[in-house]
Amino acid sequence: MYVLITYDIKTVDVEGRRRLRQVARKCRAYAQRVQNSVFECKVDPTQCKQLELALLDIIDLQEDSLRFYFLGKDKGPKVKHYGTKESYDLEAAVII
Repeated sequence: MYVLITYDIKTVDVEGRRRLRQVARKCRAYAQRVQNSVFECKVDPTQCKQLELALLDIIDLQEDSLRFYFLGKDKGPKVKHYGTKESYDLEAAVII
């Protein structure tokens, strides 16, 4: 499966900067960096779950944001979001 991983880590203190380095290091073990805080990878479902759990152990859900975008025709959710920053339903009606 192809997965795009994005994150936004609050780095106003030493602890936040440490989390940022740890998240980037963990992502580099599975994926290729394509932009700051954006990685793309091709992993099997087991590897994807391992990476997801490892990243969730690192981030602070009250201050940071982590998203997984699942690319391709696989069934199931296309986006998983953890932490801060409101997630919108892209399938819902939009009023202009």
